[in-house]
Amino acid sequence: MSTRTTEHATFVIERSFPADPSRVFAAWASAEAKAKWFGPDLDGGPDLELDFQVGGRERFAATTPDGTTYTYIALYKDIVADERIVYTYEMYIDDERMSVSVATIEFAPSDQGTALTMTEQGVFLDGQDTVAAREHGTREIIEKLAATVSA
Repeated sequence: MSTRTTEHATFVIERSFPADPSRVFAAWASAEAKAKWFGPDLDGGPDLELDFQVGGRERFAATTPDGTTYTYIALYKDIVADERIVYTYEMYIDDERMSVSVATIEFAPSDQGTALTMTEQGVFLDGQDTVAAREHGTREIIEKLAATVSA
């Protein structure tokens, strides 16, 4: 009998930034900019490859001090400069797939600068990850983004 499981979930993160949408959007658009805020803080920085265009791919890998490697592989489906990014992505722990998601990032002008809305729809596989853990980690990353674009 298989012990395989799936957990389907959606979460939404809303965050204001004291920067205009073009500045917040630009933080997603180049490997150099994204490496400043995306993923965990590691000595030497993350292993990040980014081809930011529709049909382009992104790959991020980080190894924790205990030797566990987390890998993120994304495919960009829709990009509207300064307004929207839609992508699919898979997450792996070592060589085992832990989730598959669709994410939409929306950027809108606001009185504070930019209102960002991130919606993620995912399937979390075989107990390797949970929606609560993913949302928590994503919120931490968005806070790092805020510090980067506000500096």
